[in-house]
Amino acid sequence: MAVNERAARALKELLKRPGNHTCADCGAPDPEWGSCSLGVFICLTCSGIHRNLPDHAKVKSLRLSRWEDSEVQFMAENGNDAAKSKYEAQVPVYYYKPTHKDCQVLKEQWIRAKYERLEFIQGKKPLVYEEGTRDGVLMKRGRDNGQFFSRRFVLSEREGTLKYFTKFDAKEPKAIIKVDTINASFQPEKIAHPNGLQITYLKDFSTRNIFLYHESSKEIVDWFNSIRAVQLHYLKVAFPGASDIELKPKLTRNFLKEGYMEKTGPRQTEGFKKRWFTLDHRKLMYFKDPLDAFAKGEVFLGHQDLGYSASLGLTPGAHCNGAWQHGITIKTPDRSFLFTCETEMEQLDWFKHFNEVINTPMSPQEYSMEALFKHRH
Repeated sequence: MAVNERAARALKELLKRPGNHTCADCGAPDPEWGSCSLGVFICLTCSGIHRNLPDHAKVKSLRLSRWEDSEVQFMAENGNDAAKSKYEAQVPVYYYKPTHKDCQVLKEQWIRAKYERLEFIQGKKPLVYEEGTRDGVLMKRGRDNGQFFSRRFVLSEREGTLKYFTKFDAKEPKAIIKVDTINASFQPEKIAHPNGLQITYLKDFSTRNIFLYHESSKEIVDWFNSIRAVQLHYLKVAFPGASDIELKPKLTRNFLKEGYMEKTGPRQTEGFKKRWFTLDHRKLMYFKDPLDAFAKGEVFLGHQDLGYSASLGLTPGAHCNGAWQHGITIKTPDRSFLFTCETEMEQLDWFKHFNEVINTPMSPQEYSMEALFKHRH
């Protein structure tokens, strides 16, 4: 079908309007698709999700599709900012709004929550995430055998806990997790399931990982945002004078970086061994396997004024006997840690993240975390 040149020029001009230069749903730059049903400009990935919305499925390429003049007029009368004021009128602080870097399940449920379920329009009834309790079954990976088993999970705002039970009718939980120690991050590739969710929490002063999924993408994202809602309630009680903007960064967060590096031991004479590393803000953890329940070790990254630093290369005299040659040295007040990366690109990316953390001023809670690390190690 021939492209309507007049419509194409008009659409190009509409993209220059405020709000239209990024995807209406994930914020990706330079959207190349439009929803003729909603009047919003969206990216290719989000357009695929829109196609599956029962009442809003009509999407077109801005460059390759033929647009009728009436459709262009509709886009002009609406646009991203107008849609946001309507469909995102009451998005709660705790609700995780995905970016273009997030996984498919988060973007899909955000789009469905906005346009299909109309969860955030003005005057909408209380949301399912705000019920104060959640009780259901999730698939959990066994700590030792790697198999997934159905486990009952109970989230309680009143108790400030997430519990799980090995049997649905069990009276005592297998674990009681305090919500203020929880981090939750979607990990579809690591868990090998599109709805895979990693929960980390403190157990006996060590970080414990559990890996979960649910076949329903809505169910797993509802759990995720319910955890964030309970966390926000806890934080408002713990920090009564803090604003929502100050509390939001304390909710669940994505890891800054994950991947393989090689490391040597404290004497720096042992052989370099390949380990999986997770940088969770100031906490650098390393594992033998990405799906290990507990880290083999953890390093706290404090502020540069307190004696923490990162540099490219290894310390003088250190012998790199591993397969990888691109070194990084992290110095703490107590010792140096030596790592090697497979490529220079990976080395520079890890180095950038380490320096960003070390150059960031520490909060009072992070000073407490540093003291805990020193006490443990």
